[in-house]
Amino acid sequence: MDYKVLYRKYRPDDFSSIIGQDYMVSILKNSIQKDRISHAYIFSGPRGTGKTSTAKVFAKAINCLNPSENGPCNECENCIHFKENADIIEIDAASNNGVDEIREIINNIKLAPSYSKYKVYIIDEVHMLSTSAFNALLLTLEEPPKHIVFILATTNIEAVPITILSRCQRFDFHKISTENIKNRLDYVIKEENIAIDDEAIEEIAYISDGGLRDALSILDQLSSNSSNITINEVIAHFGSISKKQISDLFECIKNNNVNKFIDMMQKLKDLAVDYKLLIKKLLERIEEEAIASRKNNDYRGFSYQTIKEMAFELASISNYVNINIDPYMLIEITLLKYFKNNSNSISDKKENLEEIKNITKEDKKNTKDTKEQQTEPDKIISQEIKSEVSSNNIVTKTHKINEEIIKIRINNCFVNAKKEYLQEIKDNWSSFTRELEDKTLLSLVIDSNVVAASDKVAIITNFIEGTVNLINENLDEIISEYNKKYNKDYKFIAITDEKWNKEREIYIQNIRNKHQYEYLDEPTPEKEEIEPKENSKKIEEVALDIFDKDKIEIE
Repeated sequence: MDYKVLYRKYRPDDFSSIIGQDYMVSILKNSIQKDRISHAYIFSGPRGTGKTSTAKVFAKAINCLNPSENGPCNECENCIHFKENADIIEIDAASNNGVDEIREIINNIKLAPSYSKYKVYIIDEVHMLSTSAFNALLLTLEEPPKHIVFILATTNIEAVPITILSRCQRFDFHKISTENIKNRLDYVIKEENIAIDDEAIEEIAYISDGGLRDALSILDQLSSNSSNITINEVIAHFGSISKKQISDLFECIKNNNVNKFIDMMQKLKDLAVDYKLLIKKLLERIEEEAIASRKNNDYRGFSYQTIKEMAFELASISNYVNINIDPYMLIEITLLKYFKNNSNSISDKKENLEEIKNITKEDKKNTKDTKEQQTEPDKIISQEIKSEVSSNNIVTKTHKINEEIIKIRINNCFVNAKKEYLQEIKDNWSSFTRELEDKTLLSLVIDSNVVAASDKVAIITNFIEGTVNLINENLDEIISEYNKKYNKDYKFIAITDEKWNKEREIYIQNIRNKHQYEYLDEPTPEKEEIEPKENSKKIEEVALDIFDKDKIEIE
């Protein structure tokens, strides 16, 4: 078979053709020029970044009869016959990881090189060696013969024993930049006469995620399937997503186009686009938006705080994904939060009220009667909200979970906390979170844990403070769903793992000091009588009555 895959055909044969690892190459070149060759090196880093290729170039260079500035001359006898050189031994530790293979190396290193100055052992994926194999290698690495050089390569440096690392010069290879990969792809494309769009080249460089070998493999696969590679083919074959699609998706959120957003998300899911890639590209788009919000005075879009919140919520999604959870569902739920709801719900009217208040403040500079304008919307809209809550003209104020209630419920949980209650609630909670139909609530509680329980109150935790706050904001609904399912009258409170550790320490200390916990009453929601109001104005009419038509736009 004459055909060679691209990543093998264009494997570096000197230091100048090693891409994106300039610092490591510089050190290795200097060590050759100064004849300061170490007996052991370890190259670590992600796959496809040039570890094995650099090891081979270095092995060739130290045995080259006429080394140049770029390492091996590729013309002398040793360079020409490098691949057949018996003094260059490559071992794949993934399949040769036992102590017997290492003992064979130890027996052979005593023999002098047959043709070369150095006998070089390149051990790839060295972290796969067994513990006994590492122990056998240890003494040899400590004091090898002068003619031996070990080059160890690994993608998992953490799995290599520190005793091995301390006996090697360590080189950490980094992901290759997208720009460097594009430049190398351009070179290969010209050499191979491949027809491809610039957009497609950029996308291949992007989805290779810093691995040049992956980029060349993708190019190889696409070029064998098409005479002219386009961005659409890259997306279709490798589950990618273009910048335009990301931009359109984000514009849907900015322009409040829910239907188009849901359609686009479904198409991306049908194309099996990697959810991690989708999140990564969305975060990059959000970064652009954040920079624009700070740099441009005429920026029209989300506030910086909202952009920041969106970024952190998207970034945390991977923490929630498991075998039972569809990541696209979480992404969709997270982003739907940033659409404005056009319904007449109470929460929407409160948001509109806040918008009117902000407009009022802006208008304050040019209007004398600002006090009347600021208080009037509050009265009318709050009356409208209250009238919708209860047909009996009685309104219950929102039972907001504040610090006082958090402290009270923690205290009340500790009054009669027992292991049997904890086990019961844990079992119920596991079943509850599996069967919860409300996907919004599910996304909040899916990774929460019950850590303490009494006959009346349980404490649940989550390590993300923002998620804890969202759980507490929706606690009434969660409690209602739970009590409905198990026919109970039970209460919960959510705190962070960090806060729970502190509360637990306080509890233990109090028990040691024989402190007696007693039930505390929670503040009850206030009620107030509201007179029925006939022909109440809609929020749009209220706003237009108060402000100039040109100064306000309510969706």
